[in-house]
Amino acid sequence: MPLDQLPFRGGANFLGLPSEDCRYEDAHVVLLPVPYDSTTSYRAGTRDGPAAILAASRNVELFDPEFGCEPLNRGVHTLPELEPDMQGPQATVANVENAVQALVADGKFPFLLGGEHSLTTGPVRALHAVYGDDLSVLQLDAHADLRDAYEHTPFSHASVMRRLNELIPLSHLTQVGIRNISASEMDLVRKSKHDGIFWAHEIAAGGHDQSWIDRVCKRLKKRVYITIDLDAFDPSVMPAVGTPEPGGLLWYPVLNLLRQVVGQHDVVGCDVVELCPIPGFIAPDFFAAKLIFKLLAFLFARHGWIPDRPRPDHAFAQNASQPPRPKKGEAHRKREHPSGAARSTPAAVASPSTKRQGVRSSRSMASARSSSPPTRRER
Repeated sequence: MPLDQLPFRGGANFLGLPSEDCRYEDAHVVLLPVPYDSTTSYRAGTRDGPAAILAASRNVELFDPEFGCEPLNRGVHTLPELEPDMQGPQATVANVENAVQALVADGKFPFLLGGEHSLTTGPVRALHAVYGDDLSVLQLDAHADLRDAYEHTPFSHASVMRRLNELIPLSHLTQVGIRNISASEMDLVRKSKHDGIFWAHEIAAGGHDQSWIDRVCKRLKKRVYITIDLDAFDPSVMPAVGTPEPGGLLWYPVLNLLRQVVGQHDVVGCDVVELCPIPGFIAPDFFAAKLIFKLLAFLFARHGWIPDRPRPDHAFAQNASQPPRPKKGEAHRKREHPSGAARSTPAAVASPSTKRQGVRSSRSMASARSSSPPTRRER
């Protein structure tokens, strides 16, 4: 039997999509995995987070009832892992910054997969160089991360928001889910009159009242970078983190927050960090992969990147706040650089995943031979 008739799985792309549906030059979003955790202070292992997320993503169902379609069957490219620089966190952060600069120059939306939270400094630096004072940061986290240094390094995962404060004022930083803060950090909050912390206990005390989401959105500036430390979630739903903290956020309130932020602001970059996989326990890995899927779906809907999107009629979607639908005539845009010219993968971030990563399933190959291009991967 020829190989092209055998049911091989997709490659290492997010969601296990075939390489021809994830080409760099056609992608709107580029995922940048960075397996780095050299400043982890409690439980190490976040270096394994990106690989665990990508592996789990192959089992995420592509159809989303909220959108009534498969929103991400094309347009997401996954780069190879960025190799950590063991000279120290400052060197790795610089490499991440350079990678994001290259992605932005090519008109791509950067989405970092960590790794530890110190990595966030890299993409925010790169985007701040583009957007300046229009950029704000939305941080979902259990910890304030405002220490000037921790364990003798200012580039610790516990200091990442303090480093960002060197780029943006605290009025441009909004922190959601915080429930762990040191005395020195609290002194900084008080002296600076920082009013952008949405404490986890106050969110929980509000019950079903989610007016806090409106207040978060009102505080954000025109352009937003979203950074999600998975320990923002309660350990009952996300136990696989390096520094767990009880009393955290839950799935649907966070989705409501992300949906509204994406719908009302120009989100210019994202990261999901601090997954610390637990061997033999796959639920947290899948949780992280599904969270990324949903956030990307919101972004694709916001920008009109979902081709031929139908109006969802499923009951699940009736109570969901929908991101703006693309205008008539814009539902099937070609995936091009804003200049109008198609881009090829740059040498600086060339990805072997632009080559064939293996044989697809027989159904996908049959589609490739037909007049209609393949639209999804088969399990």
